[in-house]
Amino acid sequence: MIKFAQRLENTSEYYFSKKLREVKAMNEQGQKVLNLGVGSPDLSPPELVFSAFTQAMAKPKAFQYQSYLGIDELRESVASFYQKTYQVNLESTSEILPLMGSKEGIMLVSMAFLNPGDEVLIPQPGYPTYQAVTQLLEAQPKFYSLSEDLDWHPDLEEIRKMDLSKVKMMWINYPNMPTGAKANRKKLQALIDFALANNIILVNDNPYSMILTEDYFSIFQLKNASKIALELNSLSKSFNLAGCRVGFLTGNSLFIDAVLKVKTNMDSGMFYPIQKVAAQVLQLEENWFKQLNITYQKRRELIWEIADELNLTYLKNTVGLFVWAKVSAGQKASAVANELLYEAQVFVTPGKVFGDLNDEFLRFSLCVDKKQITEALRRIKQINVKHENL
Repeated sequence: MIKFAQRLENTSEYYFSKKLREVKAMNEQGQKVLNLGVGSPDLSPPELVFSAFTQAMAKPKAFQYQSYLGIDELRESVASFYQKTYQVNLESTSEILPLMGSKEGIMLVSMAFLNPGDEVLIPQPGYPTYQAVTQLLEAQPKFYSLSEDLDWHPDLEEIRKMDLSKVKMMWINYPNMPTGAKANRKKLQALIDFALANNIILVNDNPYSMILTEDYFSIFQLKNASKIALELNSLSKSFNLAGCRVGFLTGNSLFIDAVLKVKTNMDSGMFYPIQKVAAQVLQLEENWFKQLNITYQKRRELIWEIADELNLTYLKNTVGLFVWAKVSAGQKASAVANELLYEAQVFVTPGKVFGDLNDEFLRFSLCVDKKQITEALRRIKQINVKHENL
């Protein structure tokens, strides 16, 4: 009998992969589930995308292998975007590496720096892929807690109490997912100083910096960040290009070179038309984001109504594509999520997906149009009335 690799023993299928199969089956049975759980942008990308794709597809080299470093135009556009948006100067030839999405970047960075037995500081709540990739590479997750009391930022005093002798890397994610916490520059500057003092590579996963905010954040705005940090960024969320799988890694040239060694053995370059499209949309003016955020603000106000109907508590000064809401005392968020799915046919994400949170939080996505959110609110009110009459 063929045995699977031992690394799979500590790795499970991604939550949304499994759950969305269940939602699909419910839909096929005619239940018409409303999906408020997944952050997959439903809005159209910039109009220029369509003509840019068409023009790029006609180029003689469109279907050939591409450079592992990406085309010059894309890297130059990334550099221009960072300067214009974050006031950060990057060298386009050596400090930028285009990626087929940030998720690829999580794997490539981890492969470039981690050996079996190394430890990785991973936030809870946090993106589950940080843990999964760490375990696939036979490194060890070392979890640190983010709490409401610290505005969902690391408690450095608690981290300093840990045995850090085997820690090689630390994942952070600001603006934060799933909580929507804004980047606190003072706290993150202290984190950079900590990483430098302990020789820990700090990786900021930064796909939400343009959503529901005008305070655009990059880790490289902070002193000495270039000495110890890398940053992942993506066109999935802010440009509605999730299916194109295009992002980029930024950081000092030595770190980028290490990741490039892995990447050149993993793929044969990104599809040329996608690179051309990405290079052009990165040059959009700020009005694109302002219009996008007007739509998300209206949607978020409706999600707040759903949260109020469910007696959830939440903050209104958050950013990003989600509403992070806490259930009432005595409730379990996973039970509330199941009730919504099976009684109201409304899918929301229980916060336990993002780490051990004592089952207190639910995450609502803004990637759903107002009509569907309004229908979800109607269904939830209907089951609340039903429960009151029991």
